[in-house]
Amino acid sequence: MSKIPATPPMLSGATVRLEPLQHTHCAALAEAVQDGQLWTVWCTTVPRPEQMQAEIDRRLALQDAGSMLPYTVINTADNRVVGMTSYMNIDRNVPRVEIGSTWYAASAQRTGLNTEAKTLLLTHAFETMGCSVVELRTHFLNQRSRKAIERLGAKLDGVLRSHMRMADGSLRDTCVYSIIATEWPAVKMHLQHGLRRV
Repeated sequence: MSKIPATPPMLSGATVRLEPLQHTHCAALAEAVQDGQLWTVWCTTVPRPEQMQAEIDRRLALQDAGSMLPYTVINTADNRVVGMTSYMNIDRNVPRVEIGSTWYAASAQRTGLNTEAKTLLLTHAFETMGCSVVELRTHFLNQRSRKAIERLGAKLDGVLRSHMRMADGSLRDTCVYSIIATEWPAVKMHLQHGLRRV
C-alpha cells in the first residue's frame, strides 16, 4: 500500500516552510512572481501574475486527480511567499515522484532556500512516503537549473529529445535526473553539510 498521501503535509525547516497550496495564496504568489519577472525567462514555464489563479486551479485539479502534491514556498525569516514547488507525476505503485514545477522570486534565488526546500521534500519522499526514486527534470539549455540539480547530488539519467512544447512554440529537450533510495543516505549527508555552511 502506498504511503504517498492524497494531500500534501506541511514541511518546515530553519529558513523555509512549504505550505499546501491554497487559493488564498494567489495574491502573494502573483506578487512574488513579479520579483525578477520570472515568466520572461524563455527556458522555464512560470505563470504571469494575471495567470496565477489559473495556475493554482491547475495544480489543485492535479492534486484531486492524485498526480500532484503542490506547495507554496514561504521564507520563514519574514513569513513572505517566495515561490511554488510540488511533488508531481506521482506513481504510487513504484512508488516514485518528481519534484518540479518549481520557481522562486529572484530575491530568494541563490540563498540556500532552494537547498533546504529540496532537502525537506527529498527527506519526506524517501523517509516518510517510502519512495524508491525521486526524479527532477529541467530544460537541456537551462544551465543554472541543471547545476542546481547536480549540486543536490542527483544523477543524469538521460535526455528526452523534443520532449515537450514550450509556450513560445519551441520544442524542449528535457534532462532527466534522479536520486534512488540507496543513494539517499549519502545525498542527505551532503545536503546537511551544505546547509550548515550557508
